[in-house]
Amino acid sequence: MGSVDKGLELLDGVPMAQRVIERFAPQVEELLVNANRNVERYAHFGYRIVSDRIDGFAGPLAGLQRGLEEAAQPLVATAPCDSPFLPLDLVSRLRAALERDGAELAVARTGSQPHPVFCLCRKRLLGHLNAFLQGGGRKIDAWYAALKVIEVAFDDEAGAFDNINTPEELRAVQHRSAQ
Repeated sequence: MGSVDKGLELLDGVPMAQRVIERFAPQVEELLVNANRNVERYAHFGYRIVSDRIDGFAGPLAGLQRGLEEAAQPLVATAPCDSPFLPLDLVSRLRAALERDGAELAVARTGSQPHPVFCLCRKRLLGHLNAFLQGGGRKIDAWYAALKVIEVAFDDEAGAFDNINTPEELRAVQHRSAQ
């Protein structure tokens, strides 16, 4: 969407980030919002805001880094602001697989497509992530390639991972919901 802050774009009159928060908050004990601009507007959602420590747009790993630094819990779940239909049981399904397999990271998957920005991560991975970021790494799948990862099938909710990246996609979703 260019320079537009996707999380603040309205879907049926509600900011997409608010829709994500409404679906995500009941699944977690603590919710942090990673925002690097429009911080005041994100603060109106009522949750603590954490901004990236890395200058420039370093991508979702910079947000995960801040979550791992700031979270009081031993596990940190993530979801992007442009996927307002995330599963209502995302965290419980990721956690069950993480614990069952003794994994370090659980990632949502539909079909053969992993969705690494929908993950549950052990807080103890912060040092590993810091080293990766300090070495210039930015791709999430490259970071977790060296970890014990479990991909969790969500084929029953494949549409829940659709993200809205363009004004056209936003209009299409609004058109579908109006019908």
